[in-house]
Amino acid sequence: MTVGFQGELGAFSQQAIRQFLGAQATPKPHERFDQIFAALQAGEVDAIAVPIENTLHGSVYANYDLLLKYDFAITAETSVRVVHNLIAPPGVTFRQVGTVYTHPVAIDQCLEFFAHNPQIRREPYYDTAGSVKMVMEQHSAGSTPAAAAIASEFAAQIYGGHILKRGIEDDRQNYTRFFLLEPKGSQPHGDSEGASAGKGSGRKGLAVRPWKTSLVFTTRNIPGALFRALSALALRDLNLVKIESRPLRGKPWEYLFYLDLLGRPEEEAVGNALRHLAEVADFLRVLGTYRAA
Repeated sequence: MTVGFQGELGAFSQQAIRQFLGAQATPKPHERFDQIFAALQAGEVDAIAVPIENTLHGSVYANYDLLLKYDFAITAETSVRVVHNLIAPPGVTFRQVGTVYTHPVAIDQCLEFFAHNPQIRREPYYDTAGSVKMVMEQHSAGSTPAAAAIASEFAAQIYGGHILKRGIEDDRQNYTRFFLLEPKGSQPHGDSEGASAGKGSGRKGLAVRPWKTSLVFTTRNIPGALFRALSALALRDLNLVKIESRPLRGKPWEYLFYLDLLGRPEEEAVGNALRHLAEVADFLRVLGTYRAA
């Protein structure tokens, strides 16, 4: 499969692609999120990997909006442990580093490093892996002060960078959740996992990951509308694991609600809840059903 992602080769999104599909998948980089959605719509790629939320930075709102704009199916999710490394051209020492380039989110996640090293100037760049590529191409080891980048170990390997310091992020519990999106009607990955686990497949005792369903809906702007919508889940003891609101374009101060719940529509309780929700919502779309990360 050819899988589109935002960023340069070596980005954390490429690591997500490997976790989704293995090393046999072909990553195809793009500069912006809207470009990868358009590429999937045009059939230029078979799937796309998009970050949807980070444990420290929060939700990636641009991708929530694009989920609504394009009618694709979420077929898998995964979580990538974000480890930030200080990377420089070979021959550069830490004492020589005067400027560090990286994505603004990575800067915010490494504030303690910059506080302890006030002599280093931080420069925002559009992508973590892209910052390594740029530093390796445009900054030689002999320049003073030297330039470095903050990115993954994978990026250092791809572009021949030298890791000066590993794990400089402030919080080790730094994970980014990714969705794999494919054309509408695509089957979720790992669909046979529950049938094969523990049934002569050599996977006896392996815990089966639960199903998750993501959806988006709107309600009328009247008292109690959201309560009645969520009661469709609560009355059936369904586990709501995430809720996110986004502005509804064309209707100031009204909102779309994105939900993740445990279960899939084929289950009686989930199917009944979705039918109940459709009755009280103005708009409802199931974005995908997939194995939980």
